[in-house]
Amino acid sequence: FTLIQAAWNLKTRALTEMVYVDEIDMDQEGIAEMILDENAIAQVARPGTSLKLPGTSQGGGPSPAVRPVTQSGRPITGFVRPSTQSGRPSTMEQAIRTPRTALTARPITSASGGYGRLGTASMITNPDGPFINLSRLNLTKYAQKPKLAKALFEYIFHHENDVKNALDLAALATEHAQFKDWWWKVQIGKCYYRLGLYREAEKQFKSALKQQDMVDTILYLAKVYLRLDQPVTALNLFKQGLDRFPGEVTLICGIARIYEEMNNISSAAEYYKDVLKQDNTHVEAIACIGSNHFYSDQPEIALRFYRRLLQMGVYNCQLFNNLGLCCFYAQQYDMTLSSFERALFLAENEEETADVWYNLGHVAVGIGDLNLAYQCFKLTLVNNNDYAEAYNNLAVLEMRKGHTEQARALLQTASSLAPHMYEPHFNVAILSEKVGDLQRSYTAAQKSEEAFPGHVDTQQLIKQLKEHFAML
Repeated sequence: FTLIQAAWNLKTRALTEMVYVDEIDMDQEGIAEMILDENAIAQVARPGTSLKLPGTSQGGGPSPAVRPVTQSGRPITGFVRPSTQSGRPSTMEQAIRTPRTALTARPITSASGGYGRLGTASMITNPDGPFINLSRLNLTKYAQKPKLAKALFEYIFHHENDVKNALDLAALATEHAQFKDWWWKVQIGKCYYRLGLYREAEKQFKSALKQQDMVDTILYLAKVYLRLDQPVTALNLFKQGLDRFPGEVTLICGIARIYEEMNNISSAAEYYKDVLKQDNTHVEAIACIGSNHFYSDQPEIALRFYRRLLQMGVYNCQLFNNLGLCCFYAQQYDMTLSSFERALFLAENEEETADVWYNLGHVAVGIGDLNLAYQCFKLTLVNNNDYAEAYNNLAVLEMRKGHTEQARALLQTASSLAPHMYEPHFNVAILSEKVGDLQRSYTAAQKSEEAFPGHVDTQQLIKQLKEHFAML
């Protein structure tokens, strides 16, 4: 009777609370984690609202056939940004595990400055030790001296990378300021962001914005929203900031970056042009517009933007590499090889050298010298053994020579190094279809279609293979 009554109560509660009985036995830990984790991101985002699914953008981004894409599916941009390169701590343990700041726990002896007063012993610097011994700092004492506390926070946060001590100092200082100093709220938000507590950081930045409207605070808050995968919220924040700070270059550039990450290249280019209207020496905007024109079959216009960068004093391997490509596709052959030579001379590491040799291989293919192209792609792999595009192009050259097995091995290497590229999968499908291995051809063609759904040749090959299977 007790079991029947319990079941009846369970059914009644399920009906009254609109919870189905079959769904009640969910994982309790999963429910608790979903409710308690404030930094959790929705598993399935709406189209056009996520940076994790850039292919769902409403702007109609460029296809991989026109513009190369990164492993996450975004088109390659014209400018390397620090925020996309630096590895942020993904867990709380990694963030708290900061480098050691004290060589020893023993008190400072007469050998290193015993003439100092005890209260300033933590500030004494000696040649062999740290500039400031953070383990001996009395944070409460320094938090009561606003001018010294701010300089000390900057040193702990930026130089020592000790987020825990920096957060303790900021908390004590903002308490001493009776929570009326917006600067300390921003610093606490930065510490929370570094520790991965994005919702806490959002509260601090919002509170600081209410007290003092600052461009930097808007930028920090937008970084929080981007880390939470909320680009639309970040866009709205930037646009509200532009209402209060008209023509602010950093806000316009932030909008352009978000549109570029969401594959909405046309909108991004418009905002980069707005950046140049305010600041015509903005390197990032010039480079991104130049790369956009190059991949839009306008190398002559791209050449003007890269020449502008050269006039501004930018002098590096990447710029001469791009100048060489633009000159080649704009049929200005007299400048092509000299630009690539200068790029090779200015290359700082093997990855940059590999990029230049890869592009020289494309130039060789363009002028019909396949032997030179073969050597260039080989030199690319000598400098960077993980260059998937070079493996793919070498495989195509081997196929032209009739070396089927070598081509197959190179294509397998390329597809394993870069599964997001459709070309190696498509070439494997073509090669397998020619030798009669229809099953492997169909599998590779499906991978190619998954990487690039709009590729017409892949769709035609799949259609032919299905007809073959139907006849069998």
